[in-house]
Amino acid sequence: MNAAKRYEMFVRFRAANPHPVTELEYTTPFELLIAVLLSAQATDVGVNKATRKLYPVANTPQAILDMGEEELRTYIQTIGLYKTKAKNVIATCKILVEKHGSVVPQDRESLEELPGVGRKTANVVLNTAFGQPTMAVDTHIFRVSNRTGLAPGKNVDIVEQKLLKFVPKEFLQDAHHWLILHGRYTCKARKPECWNCIQIDLCDYRSKTPAPASA
Repeated sequence: MNAAKRYEMFVRFRAANPHPVTELEYTTPFELLIAVLLSAQATDVGVNKATRKLYPVANTPQAILDMGEEELRTYIQTIGLYKTKAKNVIATCKILVEKHGSVVPQDRESLEELPGVGRKTANVVLNTAFGQPTMAVDTHIFRVSNRTGLAPGKNVDIVEQKLLKFVPKEFLQDAHHWLILHGRYTCKARKPECWNCIQIDLCDYRSKTPAPASA
C-alpha cells in the first residue's frame, strides 16, 4: 500500500467516525488503566460488566488496596484469568500509592513497571488517557495492518513501528481506535465483511469475501 492509499484510508476513517473512543468504560486515567489491565484475553463488554460493579465501590488505588485481593476477585471473577489479574491489580495499586502518590504516571517506563502492564497496555493509557500519539497493536490492529497491506509485519513490534512511520501525523492520535474498531466489526478474523468495507478498493487483501445472498 502506497502513501496516497494510506492517507485516503484514514481520511475515510475520519469521515465515518470523526471522534473515535475506546469501548472500555472509564472516567479517570486510573479507571482506564485497570480496565485495560483486565481486558487482556477478555472482551471489552465483559470488562465493562465487571467494572460497572467494581468502580462504584472502589475506583482509586487506595480503595482497591483497602478492599484486598480476595474481595476484588468477587467483582472480576467473570473475566478470564481473574485470579492473576486480581493479584496484578493489587500490586499495581500498591506501587501507585507508594511511588506515584496514587496518580497514574504519564511516561512509558513508569507504566511498564506496573505488574501486568506491558507495552500494549501502556500505549493504550498514554494514547487514550493522556493524548499521546502512541500505537497499541492488539490482535485486531495486527490483522488489519497485515491483511490490508497498511503496515505488514511478522510481529506486533514491527507492525507498531511501521504504523508510527506510515500513518500520517494528523491521524496518528486516533488511528489506534479506528483500526481496532475496523478489525472488531468489519475486518473480522474468520470472515471479513469486505462487501461492507469503506476501504475495499484501497485494501491489498486478494481473497475478498463476497456479499452473502441476503446482504
